[in-house]
Amino acid sequence: MNSSQKPEDAFARLTAIVNTLMSEGGCAWDLVQTRESLKPFLVEETYETLEALDSNQPEKIVDEMGDLLYQILFHSKISETRGEFNITDVLENLTEKMVRRHPHVFKSSNADTPDKVLHQWEEIKKQEKGNRDQKSALDNIPKALPGLARAQKLQKKAAKQGFDWDKIEDVFAKLDEEVEEFKEAFRENDTPHMSEEMGDLLFVMVNIARFKKIDAEEALRCTNNKFIHRFQHIEQEVARRGKTLRETSLEKMEQYWQDAKKLRPKETE
Repeated sequence: MNSSQKPEDAFARLTAIVNTLMSEGGCAWDLVQTRESLKPFLVEETYETLEALDSNQPEKIVDEMGDLLYQILFHSKISETRGEFNITDVLENLTEKMVRRHPHVFKSSNADTPDKVLHQWEEIKKQEKGNRDQKSALDNIPKALPGLARAQKLQKKAAKQGFDWDKIEDVFAKLDEEVEEFKEAFRENDTPHMSEEMGDLLFVMVNIARFKKIDAEEALRCTNNKFIHRFQHIEQEVARRGKTLRETSLEKMEQYWQDAKKLRPKETE
């Protein structure tokens, strides 16, 4: 799939297409889009790219990465029409930032380990325009992040300030405590309290993941996909016998579930 075309030529052609679609007499749908209307598409394309990466199929990855890139170009063109900035400004800003945040590569710095590089990155980021007046260590964590991902970032930021458990056993003890508090809310049949305690329970689980350097959001995505594959195996087995799920006993479905686990013993997607 490697193209003989130069990257700069391919990019110029794509930006020319965007300009045509967004020009007078261009695409009627494109012309009425706004930042707000495009937000759902940006989120959707991001997750479709993640799904393509999970598939490990180059043709899917290249397709979805293209769709994601187009969203950036689309937003840049909207900003250009508003007289704010254009795609060149986006590229130049990114280039300057990458050079600025990698002094160990482009200048002189002794950040020779991943941990040192990360610490250096955070320190440089603090000094950049827009971050100097940051009042809390938890500022600048996107509110739109999925819950688990945001919880993990909040915990990492707090831990860097010294607000952290000494050892993972302490977190396990906190997990036991939160489980008991949820059970108490359950016994009281107090739905708002149960919701609150469930949030606390999930937050502690994210902390455990952080201790072991596990991406909680990615871990749950993998489990969701694993559930889909195994449930679909149950559906296939039930259909093969000319029945529906509601006509099949839970015990039989559990058997099919266990069979699915044996078929995919190293299932990680």
